[in-house]
Amino acid sequence: MTNRRNFLKKTAVAGAAIANPYIWTSSTANAQDANSKRTIGSIGVGGQRGRYSRGGEVARQAAKLGKTVAVCDVDKLHRDSFNSEFGGKLGTFNDYREMIDKVKPDIVTIGTPDHWHIPIAKYALRAGCDVYCEKPLTLTIQEGIEIRKLVEETNRVFQVGTQQRSEMDLRFLKAVAIVQSGRLGKNVNAYIAIGQAPDCQEPFEPEELPEDFDWDMWLGPAPKVEYSTQRRKMFRWWFEYSGGKMTDWGAHHIDIAQWALGKSNTGPVSAVGTGKFTPMVPEGLDWAAFLNGEITIANGYNTATEFSIDLKFADGTLMQVNDTVDRDDGVQFGNGILFEGEDGRIFVNRGKLQGKVIDDMTEKDHQEIADAMTKLYKGKETRGHMKNFFECVEDRTQPVSDVASHHRTMTSCHLCNIALMLGRELTWNPEAENFGSDAQANALMTRRSRELPFPGA
Repeated sequence: MTNRRNFLKKTAVAGAAIANPYIWTSSTANAQDANSKRTIGSIGVGGQRGRYSRGGEVARQAAKLGKTVAVCDVDKLHRDSFNSEFGGKLGTFNDYREMIDKVKPDIVTIGTPDHWHIPIAKYALRAGCDVYCEKPLTLTIQEGIEIRKLVEETNRVFQVGTQQRSEMDLRFLKAVAIVQSGRLGKNVNAYIAIGQAPDCQEPFEPEELPEDFDWDMWLGPAPKVEYSTQRRKMFRWWFEYSGGKMTDWGAHHIDIAQWALGKSNTGPVSAVGTGKFTPMVPEGLDWAAFLNGEITIANGYNTATEFSIDLKFADGTLMQVNDTVDRDDGVQFGNGILFEGEDGRIFVNRGKLQGKVIDDMTEKDHQEIADAMTKLYKGKETRGHMKNFFECVEDRTQPVSDVASHHRTMTSCHLCNIALMLGRELTWNPEAENFGSDAQANALMTRRSRELPFPGA
């Protein structure tokens, strides 16, 4: 039987693997050789004219495990820079469909702005590609319903980039195992803090387009607007392209909370809360008309800056989503998750996992939690998120961050935003996946796509 010393040693090795997930044992070297035969097309790789570099980071991780053969980015400077890292030998493309059709990669990585995730993922799945897509996967609830169905129909392997399930020294995975073990007692609730979003007091002025950058393609399905650097670099704070803090940090922490609470295959039955938008959002805005491109508002950030929303499940479980947790009992934190039950509580974020329940755990308890973590990770070793994806590409199972559970996470994120937009309590049916007879809320489950700037979209 593994003793506590061996368990701690195993945990330390896991932590080292996370710090450098491409250091493996000889037994996994053969898997690397096999994976290297998988060809990869990387879509949306970022670069010096952008702000978020995650697309390039995941593309480089994939390149260590397979064979990158093509890069697609609407900024020629970015795709050429990425290509130079591969000796200039990659196929380079502005249009992801042209890349997929011509190159026919086994795998695509998607690191574009959020509003492009589902259109590209759908095209790749239908072309027979396995997909690694950065979070948040969806822009709307309807997109989640559609992509879940398509993954089932195509039987392709799809990993979402919610790395907290695999990495961060396994703190979140361990927290999930502890909550599900019953050590916090009954009636466990989750209190989440994801931070405030940037405010915006004045509109941004339109600017001249950078050279060799396809703004029309960048906008894609989103409404046509003039170019500004802020829209491009800070797209997370525009509802046209993302969902603010809810779909940024919420995609991570809400995901872990729902997993721990055993709600990965369902959803809340109600959403209610308060929040604040930037001055760019006029009073009484018709959100459906705006998001469908029928009306315009000032050119500035328009996602919520402050918020506190209660998401309640059918069994009474509460998942509270806040910019900052500041309770009357002295509990305060700006980023993380507090799980609280009748017999105790634990706190987890990317820097710590703590609580008296953990301090009191015995050697036997630690071993039980370690075993539970393995089961939660679908029986696979935790060597990193991308490695998990490539292992699943080989054995044709779904990775730890599967589309079905992530869709449920994103539904909760979108419920938060819709509740803030409408300024009232919402009733949600997690089985039917709609708002019942609430036509105003149902209208915000989807949005009209702009006719894309090329035929056959």
